[in-house]
Amino acid sequence: MSSRTRLSSVLTATASSTAPSPLPPRSALLDALAAATDRARAGTLRPADAHQLFDELLRQRTRVPGRLLNGFLAALAKSMPSSACSDGPALAIALFNRMSQHSAGPRVLPASVHTYGILIDCCCHVRRPDLALAFFGRLLRTGLGINVITFNSLLKGLCDAKRTEEALDVLLCQMPQLGCVSDVISYSVLLKSFCNEKRSQRAVELLRMMAKQGGVCSPDVVAYNTVMDGLFKEGEVAKACDLFHEMAQQGIEPDVVTYSSVIDALCKARAMDKAEMFFRQMVDKGVQPDSVTYNSLIHGYSTLGLWKEATRLFKEMARRGVKPDVVTYSTVISAFCRMGQLDDAVGIFTQMIDQGVPPNEAVYCCLIQGFCNHGGLEKVKELVSEMISKGLLEEADDIFSAMENTGCAPDSRLLNDVARVLLEKGEIIRAGNYLAKMDEKNFSLEASTTEMLISLFSMEGTCLEHIKLLPEKYQFLMGANNI
Repeated sequence: MSSRTRLSSVLTATASSTAPSPLPPRSALLDALAAATDRARAGTLRPADAHQLFDELLRQRTRVPGRLLNGFLAALAKSMPSSACSDGPALAIALFNRMSQHSAGPRVLPASVHTYGILIDCCCHVRRPDLALAFFGRLLRTGLGINVITFNSLLKGLCDAKRTEEALDVLLCQMPQLGCVSDVISYSVLLKSFCNEKRSQRAVELLRMMAKQGGVCSPDVVAYNTVMDGLFKEGEVAKACDLFHEMAQQGIEPDVVTYSSVIDALCKARAMDKAEMFFRQMVDKGVQPDSVTYNSLIHGYSTLGLWKEATRLFKEMARRGVKPDVVTYSTVISAFCRMGQLDDAVGIFTQMIDQGVPPNEAVYCCLIQGFCNHGGLEKVKELVSEMISKGLLEEADDIFSAMENTGCAPDSRLLNDVARVLLEKGEIIRAGNYLAKMDEKNFSLEASTTEMLISLFSMEGTCLEHIKLLPEKYQFLMGANNI
């Protein structure tokens, strides 16, 4: 019998009897802690099991290696909610508090600076900056010392709670007072928070403070990208472009994220000449454009009706080995449809499928609208049927309206298909609208649609109020529950 199996027996006995049980071997407990760490990572560790394990560790009164303790707490801190444990970070905090309140706790499970850093992270995950500050204060009282990693965790927790000014005070005042040197990550946490709060000008000021201070606090490309993105989102295109040039003067090379951010903002401002200039500069400097870069340019040209420029860039993507994504294909297909080049649009659609990029609703909508406008009734029916079969029905109402407005009225088969899928999804009101359309056109329900209706409303527990949302002729289904 393995040590882990023996421990399982001991824990079971402890849970089922009030009589004291013999202490398990230390190695068995350490193995159990390692196994619990694996279970925490896998999302299968129950809080009751974790508490029971800590009871045994405290009864053992033998020092547990800090590496094992920290690994276990870190696994809980990073664990996602699961059926076994809904809140790993909260469990980690509870276990640590239980440990610290026990008389044998400090000797059995000694906490280090790293332990407190993990706990502060846990508090941030559960959106409790007040607890993070409490653990931080407890750490200071232990005399264990403090490091920049722990401070950065605290800064992030405060910023996540929208207490950015408080975090700024910690960064600029408390860290120096406690002899802790901040780094670029410390500042970057604040930069992102200011930008998220639409206070990018404060971020610019802090960025310039970093540049002036220099050393380990010198802003890197990520810091500049963060602030520029914030400025763009606030519509401060000129200020962001100034910061781009300031960045270059500091000797920091822009990366693909920098260029893509600038190009996207210029495209949205319809300044395609400037966007193209930055794009060419990017290529000349050896920075490889990605699909995000190309998507911005293609969409920018398409918005202005410059279809040839859009298709030129699409072809250039292939030459450079940049794989188009669903956004790229959707934009290019839309451009061809607007130009009336439906064969080219279908060709791109086929290429998209061949490349393993699943079409989304926007792609189908572009094609359907294009064929509606040019009288391609059979192709419209084929595309709508394919779209329905994939359950892509968010835009179905607009599509059917467009079909009717352009003389491509949906037939009985399409209306039956969409009604069935909506019923399957439980969208009774929308399904009722399509059943009403069928009545208006004197279309008959297909057998499968009728079966779906009867099946849906004869299920035990189904809300009969839903049936009242259907057209009056379908009220006979009120009796389906009694069949």
